[in-house]
Amino acid sequence: MELSPRPVARRIAVIGNHLPRRCGIATFTTDLTDALASADPATAYRVFSMDDTAQGYDYPSRVTAALPQQDLGGYRHAADTVNARRVDLVLVQHEYGIFGGTEGDHLLTLLRNLRAPVVTTLHTVLREPSFDQRRVLTEVARLSDRVVVMSRRGARLLRTVYGVAAEKIALIHHGIPDVPLADTAEYKARLGLVGRQVLLTFGLLSPGKGIETVIRALPPVVARHPDALYVVLGATHPHIKAEQGEVYRQSLHDLARELGVAEHVAFHDHFIDLPELVEYIGAADIYITPYLGREQITSGALAYTVGAGKAVISTPYPYATELLAHGRGLLVPFGDSAAIAGQVGHLLDEPDARRSLGEHAHRFGRQMIWPTVAQRYLDCFAGVLAERQSAYPPTSPLRTLPTALAAREVARS
Repeated sequence: MELSPRPVARRIAVIGNHLPRRCGIATFTTDLTDALASADPATAYRVFSMDDTAQGYDYPSRVTAALPQQDLGGYRHAADTVNARRVDLVLVQHEYGIFGGTEGDHLLTLLRNLRAPVVTTLHTVLREPSFDQRRVLTEVARLSDRVVVMSRRGARLLRTVYGVAAEKIALIHHGIPDVPLADTAEYKARLGLVGRQVLLTFGLLSPGKGIETVIRALPPVVARHPDALYVVLGATHPHIKAEQGEVYRQSLHDLARELGVAEHVAFHDHFIDLPELVEYIGAADIYITPYLGREQITSGALAYTVGAGKAVISTPYPYATELLAHGRGLLVPFGDSAAIAGQVGHLLDEPDARRSLGEHAHRFGRQMIWPTVAQRYLDCFAGVLAERQSAYPPTSPLRTLPTALAAREVARS
């Protein structure tokens, strides 16, 4: 008996942010689409990118259209465009802040009018959502054929808080570059950091990152390790900068001076591209995520450093608790500078312990590299297409209806 060939999507529309917009979702969308295109070159990927500024961005040719965040009519037009191009599947990157309306509910207008199956990656799943946050995410999940989360906790919250059926949820890791486990010496030499014990935090700067907690931990660290240098890598988040200027960054400079550790903190105030990021991660002896957000279910920065085999110290937000389990990193309480100082001192005193953490992390990270993650997405797409073909065979009139309308008709039958 011959098996039917696995269905393959040859035209995929991607909805989300895209570089050169500077944010984590833009970086993720760009990297994921690059990885998918490399894994399956025969498929055409066209991005509908969300714009948060009137002037827009100088997008690459892959970006078919720029969709102004607050223009509700633009969401309807985008759905019409996707339908007219007869795409096989739509891949959505969901984060509340990137779509217009109340908690991003403009996106629902687009999803309700799509004919192709939808796979949605959820970058935030809140344990205690507001009424509108719950309303929007529940409807996004209902209108999607599959929802992707990057942690087991995210999957559990979808089931228990939002009532999403387990079979509709796919767990796929956050992708990371494939970086070899390497000695820091070569990277330090290239960056002018020879002779320094490098502590690193990177990402777009905002008050929720908790950088001040690490700076307050530095006095006892540098008293014992005068070669310690804390590198804070990344520009201020564009939205924070537009609303508040550089108030937060300046407060960190002021705090470092007040504590007498200004010479042990290096701020690099610019957007970091991947090659430069890999260099700094390679030079780091310890990576620290002192984030204050207690519901964060994913972190690209943490995923990158775990995959690169770094010794990591983190506050116990959900993604860190999951990713750093089983000897892959160390956790400290939120806002506890003394605990950070203690763990940093321990790892700087004990290079074998630092090396052991990094080796455990690097082994785990092999399942997170982009080629592996891209294949998981392609398998997910194939499963969704097979389900859609089974539900709506070629003779079914429901194949011509948008997803939401077809779902209603099926529910009535």
